[in-house]
Amino acid sequence: MTDGSAGMEVQCIGLAEALGLEYVVKRIQTKKPWRWFPPALWISPLSQLKPESDPINAPWPDILITCGRHSIPINMAIKKASGQKTFTIHIQTPNTNSANFDLVIVPEHDKLRGPNVLVAEGALGRITPELLKAEGDRLRSSIETLPRPIVTVLVGGSNKCYDLTPAVMSNLAKDLASLHDQTGCSFLVTTSRRTGHENETILAEALAKLPHQIWKGQGENPYFGFLDLASAIVVTADSINMVCEASSMGKPVYIFELSGGNQKFKHFHQRMQDMGYTRPFTGKLEQWSSTPLLETKRIASEVLKILSKRT
Repeated sequence: MTDGSAGMEVQCIGLAEALGLEYVVKRIQTKKPWRWFPPALWISPLSQLKPESDPINAPWPDILITCGRHSIPINMAIKKASGQKTFTIHIQTPNTNSANFDLVIVPEHDKLRGPNVLVAEGALGRITPELLKAEGDRLRSSIETLPRPIVTVLVGGSNKCYDLTPAVMSNLAKDLASLHDQTGCSFLVTTSRRTGHENETILAEALAKLPHQIWKGQGENPYFGFLDLASAIVVTADSINMVCEASSMGKPVYIFELSGGNQKFKHFHQRMQDMGYTRPFTGKLEQWSSTPLLETKRIASEVLKILSKRT
C-alpha cells in the first residue's frame, strides 16, 4: 500500500514477490489537513481517505507492506482493526516510533536502527536474474543491428533534492555523443515522468545522430530488458532506485551528477562508490565488475526467518 508513487510501490511489490506472497496493490490518497499531521494525531485514519483511494476494509491481510509517509497512519490503523493479527512491515524511516510496526526496513543511508529494523543497501526492487534474462531475451532481436558496446542510459529528472535543467541535459547529451565517438557504442535510453518535455527534446535531438533506442513512456516499458542487454549503464544521480537496480547486474554503473543533492544522497553515492558498484560518469568507459546487488532477496530471507518464528 502506497500513495501510488512508482519508487515506493516498486519496493513493496519487490518485497512481496521475493517473499512469494499472493498480493494486492492498494493506492491511497489522504485528506487534508490530516496528511500534514504526525500519525499520532490522526483521528480515525481509515475514514481520512479520499474517495478516489482504493477501498481499504476487512478482511484484513495477514501481511501488510507499506512505503511512504501517507501510508503510515493507515498501516497503524489496520494493525489495530485486525486485533494485532496483521503483520505490518513499513519500508523507509517512518515519522513515528518504529515500535508501531512489526518490522521496519530502512536504507543504510537512513539513521534509524532498532530491534525490529532491517537495514538494506539502498532501495528494494523487483529485479531478479530470472526476470532480467526473460526481458532481455524478449528484446534481443530488436537490437541486433545496434553497434556494440551497448550503453543503457537511465534518465530521471528534477525532484526535491536535484535539478535536471536543460543546461545539464545538454551536457549529458554531449557526453553521450563523445562516448560514441570514442567507442562506437550505441544507446538504450529510458526517461521518466520527471524528465520533462524540454529535456526529452534535447536528448532526442542529440540521439537522433547516434545509434539508439529510446523509450519515453509510450507502450510497454523495456526497462528491465535494457538493463540486461547493456554492457555498461549510465544513471542520473537523482534516483536511488535506479542506481540500485542498475547495480544488480554486476556491470559497470556510471553516475551522472546533477545540480543539488543532500547529505543522504551524498552518503549513498559515496558508499556505492566505496563498495565498487559505481563510478562517476566522465564521458569514458572503463571495465570492472562487482558482485550483483540483490538486497531484496537478502532482506526477504531475513523477513521469512522472522515470520517463521511468529506464533
